Amino acid sequence: MQRIVVLNPKGGSGKTTIATNLASYLASRGHRPVLMDFDPQGSSVRWAKKRQPSQPPIAVIAAFEKDGRTTRSFQLRVPDDATHVIVDTPAAVEPRQLPDITRDAHKILVPVLPSDIDIHTCSRCIGDLLLVAKIRREENRIGVIANRVRRNTLMYQALIRFLHTLGIPIVAIIRDSQNYVRAAEHGLGVHEMKSYLARSDIEQWAPLVSWLTGEADGTLNPRGARAFGVAEAPPGEPVQEGAAAPQAAAGEPVAVEPPPAAEPPAPGTDEPAPADEIIAAAIPAV
Repeated sequence: MQRIVVLNPKGGSGKTTIATNLASYLASRGHRPVLMDFDPQGSSVRWAKKRQPSQPPIAVIAAFEKDGRTTRSFQLRVPDDATHVIVDTPAAVEPRQLPDITRDAHKILVPVLPSDIDIHTCSRCIGDLLLVAKIRREENRIGVIANRVRRNTLMYQALIRFLHTLGIPIVAIIRDSQNYVRAAEHGLGVHEMKSYLARSDIEQWAPLVSWLTGEADGTLNPRGARAFGVAEAPPGEPVQEGAAAPQAAAGEPVAVEPPPAAEPPAPGTDEPAPADEIIAAAIPAV
């Protein structure tokens, strides 16, 4: 059983989005993930409650709740058939708490947004993981996710330059996409949306999956399943070529080309899908 901790002391960095979409991906590939929500806001728990019985099951543990009638270990018990435990941590985690939070973690994901405040907070978080939690770089347990990025901005360039100075792998670069918002409204992940609607978002998860498994990004697919990251086009429409996100060997940073000079976003970039397509997206892809 693999334990994955999603951690960043700053609120609003996208921890819940990463945790729920990772759980969705694993469940859709036939695994038995468990979402353990330590955030008092309970966002992961609410997301899981929106899922329909026909969708792949995801167990959820409201770890933020206190029940005086049972022991803490009983409350946090994990089902025997669980294959992965994904821990959604709260904001404002203090450095002294990090050793307990990360002690049994096989992988630690640190999402960071492209802003001055978030970059500063991420720097301190990585420092605390190395110095307080005593996690060594060579263990390859810490990975950074550049979250909600727009590649044609100066802040994206600054974020990538900063991340390369950490000596910690950038395991994914996730674009700022409305598909994550739409999927969350229905208790879905982007991997459960129709692939021709969320193609670009799905492809960006391939390096992260490779880093988590230590193998090729298709290893979590069930037998006969479409390889992860291969776009599926609607009937009569060819699959676009050359759209794959940068791939990385396990434990290596995602290869990031020097970002272009900042330009105004192109008209229509990342516009929400039409309403009829959003409704279709709420139906899990077969």
